[in-house]
Amino acid sequence: MTHSVLLIAVISLVTMAIRFLPFLIFGNRETPKFITYLGKVLPYAVMGMLVIYCMRNISFTASPHGIPELVSVALVVVLHLWKRNTLLSIIGGTVCYMLLVQLVF
Repeated sequence: MTHSVLLIAVISLVTMAIRFLPFLIFGNRETPKFITYLGKVLPYAVMGMLVIYCMRNISFTASPHGIPELVSVALVVVLHLWKRNTLLSIIGGTVCYMLLVQLVF
């Protein structure tokens, strides 16, 4: 019980520190251009790395030859281009992949 309470307390403090740190560092000053640049490009870089990480173990030589993954990625792209809704794209791709893996392949 004590371990759980301490764990939650530490996690809460670290989360609060991360949230408040930019205000403590920059105060009322203008945010540096480099930090603004990182704020714009890092989300896309992280998504790209996650896609590569998720697709790294696909074997195109063994059954099912990466078909569920490729179909799901294509669906994510189509949904995002169509609706421009990130949540819909992620949920749609996940549901498609799970249905293909569980019911088809």
